[in-house]
Amino acid sequence: MIQAIQLILALSFLVLIHELGHFTFAKIFKVRVEKFYLFFNPWRSLIRFKKFDGKWHVKVFADNEDEEWEKHPENTEWGIGWLPFGGYCAIAGMVDETHSTEDLAAEPQEWEFRSKPAWQRLLIILGGILVNFIGALVIFTMLLWHWGQDTLPLRNVTTGFYYSQIMLDEGFEQQDRILTIDGQEPETLSEVVQSIIIEGKQEVVVLRGADTVALTMSEDLGTRYLAQQNAFDKAEREKARADKNYQKRHFTLIAEWIPCVVDSVFPDNAAAYAGIEKGDSIVAVAGVATPCNILMTEELQRHACDSVTVDYYRNGELQQARMFIGDQGKMGVAMKWNIFEFEHTDYSFWQAIPAGIQYGWDILAMYVKQFRLVFTKEGAQSLGGFGAIGSMFPAYWSWFAFWHMTAFLSIILAFMNFLPIPALDGGYILFLLVEMITRRKPSDKFLEIANEIGFWLLIALLVFANGNDILKLFF
Repeated sequence: MIQAIQLILALSFLVLIHELGHFTFAKIFKVRVEKFYLFFNPWRSLIRFKKFDGKWHVKVFADNEDEEWEKHPENTEWGIGWLPFGGYCAIAGMVDETHSTEDLAAEPQEWEFRSKPAWQRLLIILGGILVNFIGALVIFTMLLWHWGQDTLPLRNVTTGFYYSQIMLDEGFEQQDRILTIDGQEPETLSEVVQSIIIEGKQEVVVLRGADTVALTMSEDLGTRYLAQQNAFDKAEREKARADKNYQKRHFTLIAEWIPCVVDSVFPDNAAAYAGIEKGDSIVAVAGVATPCNILMTEELQRHACDSVTVDYYRNGELQQARMFIGDQGKMGVAMKWNIFEFEHTDYSFWQAIPAGIQYGWDILAMYVKQFRLVFTKEGAQSLGGFGAIGSMFPAYWSWFAFWHMTAFLSIILAFMNFLPIPALDGGYILFLLVEMITRRKPSDKFLEIANEIGFWLLIALLVFANGNDILKLFF
């Protein structure tokens, strides 16, 4: 429920500022905006209000048709629809989802979109994209100013890294320390994943013990990773359906190698009954070596609802305990995770501005590079709809996480709207640029047909993406 609320609030905010971008530029160039709605309102509206005759008029859950209100087309009708998806800004004289060529049969008027120069129409269309992108930069700036930034440099991870099987197949060994990727020294673990998986860089140099080893990644590593991720998710869903108490695990590509040291023991749990204490170093579960936290967690998951032996060191002495692992695959301890030195950076307001801009630009660049994977079979299977987006929010309320994810989605919304697809802003931008170059304006009928084709393409994409969510839920 908390994830759903965050998703609705974030998307509502982003749609609102996107449409306000169109609205603002329309008003700058004296173009009428007939309606401005958050959410869609087929047939009826939850609330609608409009100012005319010197006062505001409000109607609640009313029909959309009103002869008295239609006598004042120069004033914008504001409202909230009952269908909680998206929103719209109906601009006079523009062929879009709110107007057809039949609505534009009369001679163009000076206050209509179609009467304005191409450069003004271009700015009106760009307004939504600009506001979404600039809005994301503003949010990132405020986050850095208020919370600062914590990073874990790779050089501080002195124990090396845990690698999943797909990375071991590429030649990595557990606890290898990554030095360079294509000759560049990565700063953080996220930069490593981005370089190898998203950007497809291949030449990796690692420190293995006292030796330096050069590795060459496979060209299809990115798609293989997606395929393995999809297979892992499917296996997890099957296990969850077979056992309602199954505790879902998360597929980890690369992670810091953190020894299994107990930080605290929860009362009335398996570890407490077995005599495990804070500071104990767990080295094996059921006779299988568990030299790092991830391996220990995976081994415990394999022995859910089972009695196992746990080997651990206390004060340099190897000891063993037997305990029953419950259906959650946990023993009831909190492990030490933050054993490395993070670097915290505080920003003044003026320092946060360029830092926020750079942060947002880096995210946009990463998303654009990642977009190439969408056109692969594995990438298409990974596409998700509203359910997948909602799962990106934490299951608890955090203002930092909420605004960070909102800014991230704002950048995605700006990028997706920039794509040259009819019915999206990018489609209008493409046609306007062609008009500005050729000095020939596409006919209203052509724009209507193009928008209709684009609309159904978008519907198909929405059905496919949300269909993936449904398939993952039930199959």
